Amino acid sequence: MLTILRHIIQEVSSADNFKDSLDIMVKRIANALATQACSIFLLDRHRGEYVLVATQGLNPNAVRKVRVPINKGLIGLVGEREEPINIDDATKHPRFLHVAEVKEEAYRAFLGTPVIYHRQVLGVLIVQQEEPRRYDESEEAFLVTLATQLAAIIAHAEATGVVSELLVNSTEVKHEQVYSGVPGAPGIGMGKGVVVYVPYDLDAVPDKEPDDVEEELKLLEMALAAVRDDLRLLSERLLPTLPPEELALFDVYQRILDSSDLGDEIANHIRSGNWAPGALRETIQAHVRRLESLDNEYMRERAVDIKDLGLRVLACLQKNDRARPEYSERTILIGETITPTDLAEVPEGCLAGVISIQGSGSSHVAILARAMRVPTVMGVGDTPILELHDKEIIIDGYYGQVYVSPSQSLRVEFERLIQEEQKLDAKLEEIRDLPAVTKDGHRIGLMVNTGLGADISISLAAGAEGVGLYRTEIPFLMRDRFPSAEEQRIIYRQLLASFSPRPVIIRTLDVGGDKPLPYFPIQEDNPFLGWRGIRITLDHPEIFLAQVRAMMRASDGLHNMRVMLPMITDVTEVDEALRLLRKAYTEVKAEGYEIEMPQIGVMIEVPSAVYQARALAKRVDFLSVGSNDLTQYLLAVDRNNPRVANLYDALHPAVLRALIQVVENGHQEGKHVSICGEMAGDPAAVMLLLAMGFDSLSMNASSIGRVRWILRHVSKKKAASLLHEVLGMESAVMIRCHMELALERAGLGDLIRAGR
Repeated sequence: MLTILRHIIQEVSSADNFKDSLDIMVKRIANALATQACSIFLLDRHRGEYVLVATQGLNPNAVRKVRVPINKGLIGLVGEREEPINIDDATKHPRFLHVAEVKEEAYRAFLGTPVIYHRQVLGVLIVQQEEPRRYDESEEAFLVTLATQLAAIIAHAEATGVVSELLVNSTEVKHEQVYSGVPGAPGIGMGKGVVVYVPYDLDAVPDKEPDDVEEELKLLEMALAAVRDDLRLLSERLLPTLPPEELALFDVYQRILDSSDLGDEIANHIRSGNWAPGALRETIQAHVRRLESLDNEYMRERAVDIKDLGLRVLACLQKNDRARPEYSERTILIGETITPTDLAEVPEGCLAGVISIQGSGSSHVAILARAMRVPTVMGVGDTPILELHDKEIIIDGYYGQVYVSPSQSLRVEFERLIQEEQKLDAKLEEIRDLPAVTKDGHRIGLMVNTGLGADISISLAAGAEGVGLYRTEIPFLMRDRFPSAEEQRIIYRQLLASFSPRPVIIRTLDVGGDKPLPYFPIQEDNPFLGWRGIRITLDHPEIFLAQVRAMMRASDGLHNMRVMLPMITDVTEVDEALRLLRKAYTEVKAEGYEIEMPQIGVMIEVPSAVYQARALAKRVDFLSVGSNDLTQYLLAVDRNNPRVANLYDALHPAVLRALIQVVENGHQEGKHVSICGEMAGDPAAVMLLLAMGFDSLSMNASSIGRVRWILRHVSKKKAASLLHEVLGMESAVMIRCHMELALERAGLGDLIRAGR
């Protein structure tokens, strides 16, 4: 069988096109298994149907015409169960669906297996035979193996838009092309593509000895001033759209341009014998190389900001105005790398969506797009960008999909989804200021995770009851040196004052692992298990003390600050941190500040902390589970590694049992227990967290409304029943499907995504 398998895969891989590869596969499988029929059905997610796309043995005229509803027939059952189904007489099965067009009346034996790629069902592969019989284990294993190979082929075809073309009903005009990327900002956008181009090539600027150094310095200062003014005007243009806090991203640009930083570096290159454009190129290239060499994704994304600023300064040095594209009333902004300034240049009310060929969800543009509520797809690689200009485009910011020249039926479907979104948003807005109280009177706090000033007013507008996690490392990552104590105090003060009197939990510096500081290099073979979090700050008490003193000074007169310690693995770390915190409190109090000793908590994010949760709870005021890292460490899965990312799921039974243990141990000591991270904002997980007894959930601002709606429409008793049910299940896939089905039965399916 292995030899046959290899021959089939080789022949399929060498086919001229996707349709031919499917036809080859069904013929070769039928021959290999000596069975009379083999067929492939692909899932059309938008219509909720399985479409017959290739067959050997069934009616060839039915290809691309026969559609089986996702919840009907044996095809639907295979997809639902996500496992093979082997039946000796399909016609006697209660889920048998007779479809006259395929002419399968003569067949009795049925074996079907799902085609799954990265936990997503793409289709169903089936074989059939006239005489009733069960296919044996070797035949079933052979078909399953081929299905795994077919999955990769289909996934590639989906990414390039070929599957979308194939699934269009033959009675429809074939239009749309589909491209896949990474969700940047949720929502659905429809409009006309407008491509923005990089007007200059900074790398092509030559070195040149200046005729007059002072004149070059003067030109540089004029160019920097002009760009500062330009950024100020762009920032002001966004004022009608965003509150001032969201415009902090433009403050980042302004700080980079500050003459004591970037400007001085360029000026030094001029004094060393290069003209202003050449000196600019030297400086920008050095910063970009340094940023792009880092392992940290957030810092690599900052290279885009530096390039954008460099091009703007170059344009001023060359006295050329940047060409403005012609924006449509519903602009889908498209570019190799979209920057915040590109967003700001689109006229108010005209931005319907954003597509960036490069970048990720941590890009500044993605952060700003989420604040502006503009659907965004990032990292759409291998996309013919020039061909998208002036085309009708739909973008799905939930799934990271881009549809170019969509068919009429697809436009109608997405227009319906947009209307459902708008209705849901209106309902969520109505309850924004209401507490998250269940139908049987149980209240749970809804907090926000944040790390940028740009998140403050989004969080307040979403109805956050406070900050459950403020990541202090972001201000450290955005600089090329440790921020001073006063710089830290100003940042923390703005945060505390904005949320006062709501509580704000500030996490002490958590760097290392996937967050190295560029000016504090840490070279390790396994950084996730190395020198990171509290381990670094306890080894460098001067860094820890400077930070917590700044926090305490910032809380002067507000009394709403709490401190959280990251990456705790042992009680001795807590004891030492508490000693330093008391020392800092005594010193700041002696300086005359009106402060109280803040509540102290620890993050439960490694397995050892789960098993020591009660001992930790005895020492501190609260516990907070970091669901992202805890899931990663419990499952031994790097969630940023695409090869194993499909194994990362916080609904894994081991994770759920660990969470229950943490809550029980914390409550035994009478301490508040919260959870932060993606799991806290996951609609499929919310009812389970409620049943476990978490006192508060902390999540991204965009998730708060949906979580509040769920909690106000369920009872804790019902949640407890669901928790009991899933604890008897053995896989994350089963649990997630069960919870999503529970949401749909409760009429809450739209909270996962519009249209469900």
